[in-house]
Amino acid sequence: MEITQFSYEANKKQTKMIKTKIIATLGPATTKTENIKALIDSGVNVFRLNFSHGSLEEHANLLDTINKLRSESSHTLAVMGDLCGPKIRTSQIEPSQKGSYEGPERRGNPGLKKGDEVAIVPNMETGTINRFGTNYEHFNRDIQPGDRVLIDDGQIELRVIDKDDNQTTCTVIVGGFIQSHKGINLPDTKVSTPSITERDWECVAWAIEHQLDYLALSFVRSAEEINHLKKHLRDQGSPIKIISKVEKPEAIENLESIVHVSDAVLVARGDLGVEMDLAQVPLIQKRITKMCRRLGKPVVVATQMLQSMIETPVPTRAEVSDVANAIMDFADAVMLSGETAVGEYPIEAVQTIKQIARNTEAFMDEHNSPRPQIEADDALAVTATLARSVAQILDEVNARLVVTWSQAGGTARLLSKSRIDAPIVAFSSDELFCRQMSLHYGVLPIYAELPANTQDFIRRAEETILTKKMG
Repeated sequence: MEITQFSYEANKKQTKMIKTKIIATLGPATTKTENIKALIDSGVNVFRLNFSHGSLEEHANLLDTINKLRSESSHTLAVMGDLCGPKIRTSQIEPSQKGSYEGPERRGNPGLKKGDEVAIVPNMETGTINRFGTNYEHFNRDIQPGDRVLIDDGQIELRVIDKDDNQTTCTVIVGGFIQSHKGINLPDTKVSTPSITERDWECVAWAIEHQLDYLALSFVRSAEEINHLKKHLRDQGSPIKIISKVEKPEAIENLESIVHVSDAVLVARGDLGVEMDLAQVPLIQKRITKMCRRLGKPVVVATQMLQSMIETPVPTRAEVSDVANAIMDFADAVMLSGETAVGEYPIEAVQTIKQIARNTEAFMDEHNSPRPQIEADDALAVTATLARSVAQILDEVNARLVVTWSQAGGTARLLSKSRIDAPIVAFSSDELFCRQMSLHYGVLPIYAELPANTQDFIRRAEETILTKKMG
């Protein structure tokens, strides 16, 4: 099996692996086989199937393509299904002379203006800009006078002034054009709906059937919600791992307990920046990445990493700095959403991430930072101590690679969180665990048959390294 995850630089003796993992969301811009193959060749480690868009049949077609390509390639890949969660959205909005987005009359029309009144009617399928529906049937029950209603990532702000059993009346604080099926955030409201909806359970069943590697749980508020999904997966005999998406204020309040029970954590800066003070998002990101490092859990930074590359081939300087800072915050992976799902330059976006990671990682390797003790559970406590010791030894010894047998990925994960400068070559005889290790920073998973003993493993590892010219 040939290793393709190493990037060989001309006239350099030492191979240079990009250790930061790249997650790419598939969508209309990347459904063709040649596009997905190009993403793999460019360095994507995990593909994201966003269940908020597209049918399960469409996702099955994408998964078939991924499976075919990874069977032909040595590049180990994981697939993550992203559950919708209780995403509240506007109804269909009819074009009207009052300023709906879809109407040709938008030009020169201000849409909703400050001080206008609008009515929100749960379960209304089609409405107008001044009276529209929402898919959340308990909207009127949960909302209270004085609460804010933010639409389209906070572009439009309403405030509740009255409600009854049929509708909620709001006044416009920040106006604009309301579009169909746009997200609604309720930062002041305790939403009573569960984190896993009926639609989500359908997607979970599909993920189990199709043997996905990860499921991302949206709008997590407590550890109990994660444990509920994990128990369901165990009962079904599924080894799928859970990535908890932090995007609600309640999640920040319960952060440590959430990180403890999660297999990985995703900093969902989009909804987080709407639900909370936008200026707090960078600080929350640092808090989450620091906690995940301490607790030995992989962490993903997501949303608008290279947003401008949806339409332009070159990122802004601020975006480059943002990606570099996420890596210096010890993120294991960065995720591209619209950049690869609907963007004009999906391949270029991945290549840009790769180039930023190469330079940032080189800087970090030259400036070793203190290594905190990882607070692993009892089963991996000794392994966590050994991982930290290996990292400290490598600070003194110029090793080219670290090789380990990591059957279920635990050892590889803890070595990864110790931020070892050298690539970590992790062998396992389980193809699923190999795929799941694709998310771990600096880990190069390799499938191999179970060795007879330690000497047999050392011999095989040496043969693999020499054959693949990894050392």
